[in-house]
Amino acid sequence: LWKDFHQNRENSFYCLIEVYFKNLSKQKQREVMEKNGNNHKLRVCVATCNRADYSKLAPIMFGIKAEPQFFELDVVVLGSHLIDDYGNTYRMIEQDDFDIHTRLHTIVRGEDEAAMVESVGLALVKLPDVLNRLKPDIMIVHGDRFDALALATSAALMNIRILHIEGGEVSGTIDDSIRHAITKLAHYHVCCTRSAEQHLIAMCEDHDRILLAGCPSYDKLLSAKNKDYMSIISTWLGEDVKTRDYIVALQHPVTTDIKHSIKMFELTLDALISFNKRTLVLFPNVDAGSKEMVRVMRKKGIEHHPNFRAVKHVPFDQFIQLVAHAGCMIGNSSCGVREVGAFGTPVINLGTRQTGRETGENVLHVRDADTQDKILHALQLQFGKQYPCSKIYGDGNAVPRILKFLKSIDLKEPLQKKFCFPPVKDNISQDIDHILETQSALAVDLGGTNLRVAIVSMKGEIVKKYTQLNPKTYEDRLALILKMCIEAASEAVNVNCRILGVGISTGGRVNPREGIVLHSTKLIQEWSSVDLRTPISDVLHLPVWVDNDGNCAALAERKFGHGKGVENFVTLITGTGIGGGIVHQHELIHGSSFCAAELGHIVVSLDGPECLCGSQGCIEAYASGIALQREAKKLHDDDLLLVEGMSMKEDEIVSAAHLIQAAKLGNAKAESILRTAGTALGLGVVNILHTVNPSLVILSGVLANHYVNAVKDVINRQALSSVKTVDVVVSNLADPALLGAASLVLDYTTRRIY
Repeated sequence: LWKDFHQNRENSFYCLIEVYFKNLSKQKQREVMEKNGNNHKLRVCVATCNRADYSKLAPIMFGIKAEPQFFELDVVVLGSHLIDDYGNTYRMIEQDDFDIHTRLHTIVRGEDEAAMVESVGLALVKLPDVLNRLKPDIMIVHGDRFDALALATSAALMNIRILHIEGGEVSGTIDDSIRHAITKLAHYHVCCTRSAEQHLIAMCEDHDRILLAGCPSYDKLLSAKNKDYMSIISTWLGEDVKTRDYIVALQHPVTTDIKHSIKMFELTLDALISFNKRTLVLFPNVDAGSKEMVRVMRKKGIEHHPNFRAVKHVPFDQFIQLVAHAGCMIGNSSCGVREVGAFGTPVINLGTRQTGRETGENVLHVRDADTQDKILHALQLQFGKQYPCSKIYGDGNAVPRILKFLKSIDLKEPLQKKFCFPPVKDNISQDIDHILETQSALAVDLGGTNLRVAIVSMKGEIVKKYTQLNPKTYEDRLALILKMCIEAASEAVNVNCRILGVGISTGGRVNPREGIVLHSTKLIQEWSSVDLRTPISDVLHLPVWVDNDGNCAALAERKFGHGKGVENFVTLITGTGIGGGIVHQHELIHGSSFCAAELGHIVVSLDGPECLCGSQGCIEAYASGIALQREAKKLHDDDLLLVEGMSMKEDEIVSAAHLIQAAKLGNAKAESILRTAGTALGLGVVNILHTVNPSLVILSGVLANHYVNAVKDVINRQALSSVKTVDVVVSNLADPALLGAASLVLDYTTRRIY
């Protein structure tokens, strides 16, 4: 009958029959949806960003596609799926016969922290137009990647319900923070383990909107091992390779400690070379640091080594077979601690990237993987073993549970999500800490560009801050200081702060006993022999303390930062100029003429560049923001500054930031200048170590992060062995000048120490 029907489709009678059956099918679909309390199909948008999340999302997508009477599926592809260096993995989505509605190029290349941030921003710019066109009822977002954060943020702000897969889990790096941030944006949650469910409940998520389903990828994993696998092994590793006689390596950068993760990857490759087994190495993901890891692979010749096969991507179905029959898997991928347990394959988990994950007994952790021998020993222990299969993350029935959960979603419910906070008992009593928090200081910071005034509490909280451009003349500057302080003192009453006094941080040489600026830097005009204490104290009727900005930075560290409780330490400010402060036996050193700790004017070269102080070869002449700007201008004038990936507007002023950007992008001359600057600063620090022998050096200011490693290297090379153990750290204080000015007041008025 059906054969005749198809042969006579042109016949109007049969066309009417076809229409009848189509309408009957639609009617049945409507009846099913009405029975479930739904008037229309649930329009589901699944957005996939990379090969890893697609392995979890694909089973759900197949399930949705198999039930067209309930769902309409829209697939959005973005992130590393669309990058050739990562295997153009969008093709496997097409091979799975899914229609890709939209492709969004959202990855900004660079593979560093800034590129990750820019990639999130680019996705946020592009996604609203897509979501406006699709108008999904719900968006499914997986995991903890920065792309997923952009997806969840866009959907939440556009009032689209979000179903988050794999929330509540715990691991290392920035992924933890991103995963929990997505949890707070999501309306519904599908988790894989009982612990993850409990974490979600503890995070105040509504228990009725949490589904403990298991990991969707396990639906495929638990039925995969018995399939033909020898041809897959031969394809990827060679025809002479036997089961349980090869290794799969997959290691990603740790974004919160890139330098260490690259070193760990180098040690891993050295250990694998020594272990001398056929190894399949997969390229790392797109996170910050991946480019450096690829460089390590190429430096060691992994792509051409007879024992190694280096690949950008392996289709998930084949990857399953490869890890199921491997002698061992090594690296720091979540796949090793999650999916591989389903086969009992031995796993070596390196570093802290998966810290906190639930694992089976097949996983051996080498959290402090700092030597080749440790990793090699772990390989010797694990290779070739067979462990019991683990079902911590799923029982193979996740997708049916998820589909049932999706069908239960009532779109008539209010979109605004509610949090289930535990009851909190009101505390009506006061304690001494609460009272002390209201005691505050007015902090004034006189910089070369800006004048800032802040109300700072006893615990270092900046309650209120005011900022104005620093006037050019003495009269205008003093008038503005008084005006801003009066305004801040009035506001202090409204924010329940009692002002104990005024602390002032200023550039130049200061007599703190008299509150007088003796001599200013060239950055602040008309600011020598200036009595600040008298006029401000007379107007505000408050005690006033004044000190040099470098000394204030040291005081801030002593009270609120790394220097708290440290007997002897030095603070170095690396900004427009170079300054600092020395704390010896818990006390700040001023010197006989208040010129102690002019650390920027330590001479490190007899014939170096001229400094603003009139001398030559000072640290400041090499390593200050002004010095870097000077060198950047020279390169720019010679057309040697800009490299690929950089651009400048015609009227844009060349700055130190351009030099740093050029160095990051591989400009050899810019790198050399920064290296020289770091060496000069390091030599200055060595001189300080040999003079006052502190136990701690704190680098503060906008350039601190760029110099800290160079300073450590110079200490290791040039310092006496007795001082090489000194700790060199970067300040964690956001406003050391203001906090230091406040500590002038708070220490003296509450503890009588200064």
